[in-house]
Amino acid sequence: MDDFEKMKKRLLKNPEFKKLHEETRLEFEIARAVIRARIEKGLTQKELAQKIGTKQSVISRLESGRANPSVAFLKKLAQALNSHLEIRFTSFK
Repeated sequence: MDDFEKMKKRLLKNPEFKKLHEETRLEFEIARAVIRARIEKGLTQKELAQKIGTKQSVISRLESGRANPSVAFLKKLAQALNSHLEIRFTSFK
């Protein structure tokens, strides 16, 4: 992980990469949170999809950062994962 962080820090010095990173940050944070919660609950993508009445491919797209889920969908995910959905606004540093 240390190598990844070093590479990320180096890449973020590139203005074009930094802009793209910021534009997609939220999608990847959602993906990371869903993956973590799903694995902690011991569920496969298919099992999670069945719990919320969708297809495994939808969960796959979400976990790859290629989806822009609605708040309603995130609520369903939170319920299926027996988790609490929390959305916050934070100030830029």
